[in-house]
Amino acid sequence: MEIGVNILNFGPHATPDGLDGWARFAEDAGLGFAMISDHVAVTPDVAEQYPAPFWDPFTTLAWLAGRTSRIRLGTTVTVLPYRHPLQTARVTANLDRFSGGRLIFGVGVGWSRAEYEALGVPFERRGALTDEYLDVVTRAWTADELEYAGHRVATGPRPAQTPRPPVWVGGNSPAALRRAVRFGDAWHILFVPPDRLRDEGLPALRAAADASGRPVPALAPRIQLNLTDAPLNEDRPPGHGTLDQVRRDVEAYRVLGATHLLLDTYLGDPAAHRPPAQDQAMIAELTAPLT
Repeated sequence: MEIGVNILNFGPHATPDGLDGWARFAEDAGLGFAMISDHVAVTPDVAEQYPAPFWDPFTTLAWLAGRTSRIRLGTTVTVLPYRHPLQTARVTANLDRFSGGRLIFGVGVGWSRAEYEALGVPFERRGALTDEYLDVVTRAWTADELEYAGHRVATGPRPAQTPRPPVWVGGNSPAALRRAVRFGDAWHILFVPPDRLRDEGLPALRAAADASGRPVPALAPRIQLNLTDAPLNEDRPPGHGTLDQVRRDVEAYRVLGATHLLLDTYLGDPAAHRPPAQDQAMIAELTAPLT
């Protein structure tokens, strides 16, 4: 199981030097991949959780691709309906080329109604648009031309990875599970404890795969990381607790068959936003015997 890090591309510590430091830390620590999140129009409800500045994921990843050589780089997650699918297809294919085939394309539907409205995209159609746009993007990656809106269009060059970059699909609704089965190389579930995945999530994913006659996607969870000196009680979120408790969480995901595990050091509260050096020390302590 590969361990990766969520690079925080927002808030007071998100500077060019800070972003570069995160990427270099990931390479030097032997991590397998690094990912960043996505917002386009940061409305007040978004800024309440993700304060300015907020760096564009694709521009930032393209820059980090030129400053790294080994780690895979991805989005956790691209809110797919925010951008025209032909633009997304071209930008991601270019990014995969520039990085030498290191892109992981994480996708989701997003949650901010206000941000959708600011972008002029119907919030009620976010799931249908995500499915439609995923179809367009993946077709564009694997063809020199495709039919779209009554026109023959090209978005080349194609990605470096063949047949295409890996797609990680987020969400745990029935529609999200169907989307993961239809388009995903991995199910990128956020903050779900291993026991719930074992008892509910993975059986539902397998049922969705059986219903469609498709393979079951790989499991690539994301968890928060918050190491504590004292043990936390048993209803703690995964990734929270002492080093021993969190190592047991990591092992539990491995036992479930996870191929990748993304560590997210942001706890959702800007007031508790730690300096990068503190976050990186936690990751180094956790992953030293695991990578």
